[in-house]
Amino acid sequence: MVTSVGFPEPNGSAHVHGTRRCVADGTLDITVMGMNSGTAMDGIDCALVRYRQASPEAPLHMEILKYDEFPVPLDIKKPVLTMLRETETTPSLMSQLNVQLGNMFGETVKLFCEKHNVPIDSIDLIGSHGQTIWLLSMPEISETRSAFCLGEGTIMSGLTHITTVTDFRMAEQAVGRQGAPLVALIDGLLLHHPTEWRICQNIGGIANLCVIPPDSEGGVDAMVDWDCGPGNMFIDAAMRYFTNGEMEYDRDGEWGAQGTINQAVVDKFLGNNKYCNHLPPKTTGRETFGDNGAQEIIDECLALGMSKYDIIATITRITAQNIVKQYRTFFPRFNIDIDKIAGVYMCGGGAHNLNIIKYLKAQLPNSKILSLDETGIPSDAKEAVSFAQQALEAILGRAALVPINSDTLTPNTISGKIAPGLRWREVMAMAVEFGKGQAQLPTVKEMIIDRPYTEWKP
Repeated sequence: MVTSVGFPEPNGSAHVHGTRRCVADGTLDITVMGMNSGTAMDGIDCALVRYRQASPEAPLHMEILKYDEFPVPLDIKKPVLTMLRETETTPSLMSQLNVQLGNMFGETVKLFCEKHNVPIDSIDLIGSHGQTIWLLSMPEISETRSAFCLGEGTIMSGLTHITTVTDFRMAEQAVGRQGAPLVALIDGLLLHHPTEWRICQNIGGIANLCVIPPDSEGGVDAMVDWDCGPGNMFIDAAMRYFTNGEMEYDRDGEWGAQGTINQAVVDKFLGNNKYCNHLPPKTTGRETFGDNGAQEIIDECLALGMSKYDIIATITRITAQNIVKQYRTFFPRFNIDIDKIAGVYMCGGGAHNLNIIKYLKAQLPNSKILSLDETGIPSDAKEAVSFAQQALEAILGRAALVPINSDTLTPNTISGKIAPGLRWREVMAMAVEFGKGQAQLPTVKEMIIDRPYTEWKP
């Protein structure tokens, strides 16, 4: 549960404009850069986060020092989107993209530091999700479950000299889970409450949900989560189509607000779509809801004589209505009473789409529709913060929270691949001394935000 409680200031502590070193004194004090480039490739989110913990059994303290977003360079974005749309490539191109994306993320760290006057050697660790290329989380009989995220960690550590953790999804799949969603850890720590049922509803390229029961009914030990289906992916693809690539998204839902929804198209899509009607646990990505799928809807709507505004409005309603469909269809299977949900905390780019928010408020009258900003963490920053913490858990060898509806509850202690930087031994010395002598560190179940971050304004 989030509170604003102070933490004793240890010697040599980090500040956003100061340099310090990890001290191997049995406590945790580390500054991590979390990075995320979403499925829609709409930007690179960067969250510089300081974590402190007096002992493995104490609450984890965190503070966002700085958050910012940077555009994906067009000379990388266009080839990647073309490759994903055409699904034809070569091993040579894929190898080069991995390095190019690693360079992109590494250079973004340096740009972040220059822009905000942050000494790069004050950052102890980087956690980078990388760029999702393919997520085969629910394979058919002839397929193999896999996840493919590019953005080479060794390239990043080579450019920045900072130890870098990447490729978190394959580690989840290695123990039998689907590899997504990966944010229940941060959702639960931010939103668990003594008496309230809460949902964290993310609308990125893909929409995903996490239900956090009140502490009196299991709290973070009883969470359920899954990917709902399309988030901004279809909307963004349609915006690029109708503006010849000049507009990447429907800012605040302005286009959709000018159109008339074709409810028959919405109902047909949601009634027939295999994924939207599939039982959880389930995860998905661009391979299911990419540009090709968006084009099919666009073509159908154009054949009906609909305007570009009508089409954006209709595609937006598909996203919003499917979220509510997920709640009403599948919550009863987990004994979740939709009428008892006190708050739905919104995050991701779709949280700024007023048409989606208006629909959710109308359909969920007993629940408050809130921004995740209410917790002290900007809604836009949540996924970058999540990967900062997952990098932290990786170097500590500490298992993260696992939702109870996962394919398996087997804990995965090291979720990510580690590329050592110049201060690798220093960082690991602190990690080893933290909880020294314990075969396993207890999973974090309580996090305190020392200072709400209010500087970010999208």
